[in-house]
Amino acid sequence: MRRRPRTTAAVLLGLLLTLIAASPALAAGYRYWSFWDGAGGTWAYATQGPSTARPADGTVFGFRFSVSKDAAAEAARPRAAADFEAVCAGTAAADGKKRVALVLDFGVPEDAPGGERPPQDAPRTACAQVAPEATAAEALASVAKPLRYNGAALLCGISGYPRTGCGEPIADPEPGAAAPSASGSASGSASAPAGSGGPSAGLVAGIAAVVAVAAAGVWQSRRRGR
Repeated sequence: MRRRPRTTAAVLLGLLLTLIAASPALAAGYRYWSFWDGAGGTWAYATQGPSTARPADGTVFGFRFSVSKDAAAEAARPRAAADFEAVCAGTAAADGKKRVALVLDFGVPEDAPGGERPPQDAPRTACAQVAPEATAAEALASVAKPLRYNGAALLCGISGYPRTGCGEPIADPEPGAAAPSASGSASGSASAPAGSGGPSAGLVAGIAAVVAVAAAGVWQSRRRGR
């Protein structure tokens, strides 16, 4: 009879390991458009979204489509310089307007959704000339239509790319498979990634059930031993 608690513990441990093994893989990254502020000539992860950012004349913003982490240190940066003068040199200042330099990096083929590829290999630049109160999103719309948004007003596509999807999580690759590309190194993402990447509710509930059964077994074995 004394061996029964050990047998029960072994069975419960097996159940716990099975639950963990069956849990879905955590997301390695997300496929989305990130939003960057080029103040000072260097790219910094934007602290607000393009729909709320109201740039001054002379501002430069970048958008990069990639599979990468939603974190400033890990997201893929635009692969062109944050250089307002280079982008807007051919656009003269005008009364009642402001100029906003935009760098649109459609990313690499490895990061494209299935059945699609970036519309161009090199980043595109454009100088938007808009009203003084215009947001970064309005500046983008003036030079890069069509834009696509989801039901939560998150920016999902620029110039029609990609055609579908919006911040979907990308699972960890299988052993030996290539990891998601973040070449060129998302508050600030233009398309906020969906999902937390944490353990599923089913896994948590299963672990809780195993713990409860184990506690009951220990209590019963102690009661019988008295």
